[in-house]
Amino acid sequence: MDRDVALNHVGDVLDAVSDDRLPVPVTECWVYGEVALGKDPLTRLDVYVTKDLLLGGEPAPDLDAEYGVEGIGRTVDAAWARAHPEWVRTDDSGYVAPEKCLAAQLLPEDEPVHLEVCNTGFERNVTQRADGARARERYEQVIDPRGVCLYAEGRRDDGALEKLRESALAFPTLPEALTMLGFDESEAADAAAAMRAHEAEQEGATVRGDVV
Repeated sequence: MDRDVALNHVGDVLDAVSDDRLPVPVTECWVYGEVALGKDPLTRLDVYVTKDLLLGGEPAPDLDAEYGVEGIGRTVDAAWARAHPEWVRTDDSGYVAPEKCLAAQLLPEDEPVHLEVCNTGFERNVTQRADGARARERYEQVIDPRGVCLYAEGRRDDGALEKLRESALAFPTLPEALTMLGFDESEAADAAAAMRAHEAEQEGATVRGDVV
């Protein structure tokens, strides 16, 4: 993906997070990996959002029945679902999946963009995922720790977005960044290779929901 196109997508995500009604509240938005490093073109655009619990939601059995799903009003906002039925997505059991609904709203279709959705912030999740991946030697599950926060506490950081456009941010190499998470040098090299191989296998828009 051309870098300018990728950053235009990032701007659209920020607009939606800042101003639009979403299926669930979003409290943070980060970008990480190649887009943070200034690469052009990008293999993939990686976006991370922290979702909050949907508080005060009421079940909407009429919408569940109309859309042939379960969980509207409990898992995602009923007013959002009523306004945007085209973005309602479910898991394999037919229950509304907030991360998939967010991806449908925020991501361009058929573009190499990944959305990571979690109930906790980027920095904490990076550490948790790294610890779990090391314990299981599932290195492809590590999140690249080289990230830039663009939205938090109800405010967007257009200055950080401008620095991304200027490729003005400096980061260590991926193996160096992984050693800061506790990997030894050999393990960091293996993990970096596994992460890159996994990324190369992905196609189109992808999303992962995580709970910590």
